[in-house]
Amino acid sequence: MVLEGLGQALRGAIKKIANASHVDQKLVKEVVKDIQRALLQADVNVKLVLQMTKELEERALTEKPPAGMSSREHVIRIIYEEMVKIIGKPKDIPAKPQRILMVGLYGQGKTTSAGKLARDLHKRGMKVVLVAADVHRPAAYDQLMQIGKKINVPVYGDPKEKNAVKIAKHAMKEFEAYDVLIFDTSGRHSLEDDLIQEIKDIAKAVDAENKILVLDAQTGQQAGPQAKAFHEAVGLTGVILTKMDGTAKGGGALSAIAETGAPISYIGVGEHLEDLERFDPDRFISRLLGMGDIKSLIESASEVMDEEKAEEITKKMMSGKFTLKEMYEQMEMLQGIGPLKKIAAMLPGLGDRLQEQDMEATQVRLAKWRVIMDSMTDEELENPKEIKSSRAMRIARGSGTSPRDVRELLKQYNMSKKAMKGFMGNRKMRRQLMKQISGSGLAKDG
Repeated sequence: MVLEGLGQALRGAIKKIANASHVDQKLVKEVVKDIQRALLQADVNVKLVLQMTKELEERALTEKPPAGMSSREHVIRIIYEEMVKIIGKPKDIPAKPQRILMVGLYGQGKTTSAGKLARDLHKRGMKVVLVAADVHRPAAYDQLMQIGKKINVPVYGDPKEKNAVKIAKHAMKEFEAYDVLIFDTSGRHSLEDDLIQEIKDIAKAVDAENKILVLDAQTGQQAGPQAKAFHEAVGLTGVILTKMDGTAKGGGALSAIAETGAPISYIGVGEHLEDLERFDPDRFISRLLGMGDIKSLIESASEVMDEEKAEEITKKMMSGKFTLKEMYEQMEMLQGIGPLKKIAAMLPGLGDRLQEQDMEATQVRLAKWRVIMDSMTDEELENPKEIKSSRAMRIARGSGTSPRDVRELLKQYNMSKKAMKGFMGNRKMRRQLMKQISGSGLAKDG
């Protein structure tokens, strides 16, 4: 998970509040110290941490909870709101015709991020082309070509041409009919004058609506000065923060960039081209505090399931129908979304309860259950009650497993069916989930 160490520390502080019999000054001060320690360990600027926790403590001790909210819930909400303030407001890159300039130093993940952004806009219905305007790094053109093939997006470039502005102008003529042109520009080891000038020349030539800085989260608080320098040079409209999945300095980078006034648009959370998340401070902090992010989970699911199929499964489940077929389709959906660790982080409270080894074991078990179900007949999938001893033996032989594995699957199915019935009978929970789905834009009125 992104900033796992910070998340665990913050969730520990919240548990203190949630488990307390009452909220008093002693508890608030103790929790504030825990949060201070957690933020400093995540490389967040000392001055910013002190300012934020002072405001948090003052609000927690003076503000009265709104009607219907307990003092514990109120303090947790204040922590959430103050954490969101640290990060600042995001900047969305809309799916509309535009020219996008990618800038940054060497080794920040600029070319890969250009591909990730192209994939995201392509999936959102845009006709996208990648332009190889990095004329200094020999492998840049080949790397971009490989990325373009993977995401089915054309790439324009000329390895023999050493004038980046000429390449950019030719690309605009060649791909005039395209919606989005993404220009991958040259990097340097530092903010040299010739780098800044070249970026300014390209920006002027292409009249880019969006100028995106790509920064490695491991840069920590030094991301601030870099972002500021680029912002002053070309007027950044957004930042992509890469390698947020494996660094303790991500908190420092996030807060440092926010202080420059350059808004964060995306965060890179892995090496694969699909590992790019549109940045939303509310969702980010929700996941960090263990409150889950059902909205992102639904959006991820929508990428691997067509709407008609998703609607069909939802209707079946809402009507109370839950057979092994529905369970199988759920497993397919989960596999499409990604590793269980990623999914767990999106479900309230689950990320902390599932240990790394538990997640790996569960992943293996899910794969085995799918093989078992592949050996069942349609009748058995529709009516699991029909699976007695002799059928279980046949299914086990056909799937290369044991009758015990088959019984374990059936036990899990019965538990899931019981949980589904409980959910359907709980109006409050059902309304909350439907509200989340509606907020994602996937649910239809009525």
